[in-house]
Amino acid sequence: MSRWKGLPASLDHRVRHLVVQLRRLKDHSGLSLAALAARTSYSKSSWERYLNGKKLPPRAAVEALARVCEADVPRLLALHEVAEQAWNAERPGPPPQPRAERDGKAETAGKAGKAGKNERAETAEAGETAEVGETAAKTEKPVPAATVTATATATDAPPVSGRGMPFGPLVLGALAVLVAAGAVLLVARLWEDANGIGRGAGAAMTAGGTDAAPAFTHRPGEVFGCHVQRSAGALYAGHSRTDTAVLGSGASGWDVVEAQCLLRHQGYDPGGVDGIVGGRTVRAVKRLQARFKLPTDGIVGPDTWKVLRR
Repeated sequence: MSRWKGLPASLDHRVRHLVVQLRRLKDHSGLSLAALAARTSYSKSSWERYLNGKKLPPRAAVEALARVCEADVPRLLALHEVAEQAWNAERPGPPPQPRAERDGKAETAGKAGKAGKNERAETAEAGETAEVGETAAKTEKPVPAATVTATATATDAPPVSGRGMPFGPLVLGALAVLVAAGAVLLVARLWEDANGIGRGAGAAMTAGGTDAAPAFTHRPGEVFGCHVQRSAGALYAGHSRTDTAVLGSGASGWDVVEAQCLLRHQGYDPGGVDGIVGGRTVRAVKRLQARFKLPTDGIVGPDTWKVLRR
C-alpha cells in the first residue's frame, strides 16, 4: 500500500473525498503511477498532482482510472462533479468586461464594416465593362426606408407585452433561474447518493428491502439504536442494506449508522452510534481490516462490508 502525503489543509472536504476515493482505487489496483500513466492518456507527473490534491483531475482522468480499476464509473463521476463545483467556487474567473469597453469595440467594428462596404462600392463603380457596372448596381441597390426602420426597431428595441413592459428578457431570466435551480437540485441529489445520506431507516427496513425513509439528520449527543439480525445469510442492523457504499472520515448518513452497529456487533467499538465517521470509528474499522488481512485504510468499502455482513 502506498504511503500517501497528507492532503492540503485548505482543500475543500468535497474535493478531499474525491481524492481519497481515487487513492483507494489506485492502491487496490496494485498499479504504480508509471503503470497508471501507461494505461491512461495522463502522465505520471499529472497523476502525482491529481492524487496529492495539487490539481483537480479532469473528468476524463477520473473515468479512465475507474475503468482501469473496474470501479463504479457513474458514482465516481458524480463525486467529481460535486468536487469540481467546490474547486471552481474557490477560484473565481476573470472580472466581466465593462459595458463601455464592449460598446466601444462594437462601434469600432461597425465603422470598419461600413468602410469596407464603401470601398467595395467604389471598386464596382470603377469597372470598365457593362457587366461589372450592372453587378455593382445590383450590389449597391438601396434598401427601402421601411425595411431599414423595421430592422433597426427589431434590433435595438426589446420586445414588449401588451402594456409596453419588456417581455423577452423576463421570460429568459425566469428560464435561467429554473435551469439553475434544477442543476443545483440534481447535484445535491448526486452528492447525497454518493455519501449515503437519506437512504435506509431502521423502522422502515424489512427483510425484502426498504420503504421510504426519512432524510438523515443528527443533533449533538444523539445516538441510534442497533438491532442486528441475520437475513438471507447476512447481518443487518435495520438502517441500510448497502454493501457498496464507500465511507471515509467525515462521512455521515444511515449507511454510517449501519456500519457502526455492525462494528459493535463484531466486537470493535466505534464509539457512539451517531452516524458520523469520526476518529474512533476509523480506528475500529482499521482493527477489523487488520484482523481479516484487508488494507488498513480505515475506509469502509465493498470488501469491508463483506466482513461486516458475515
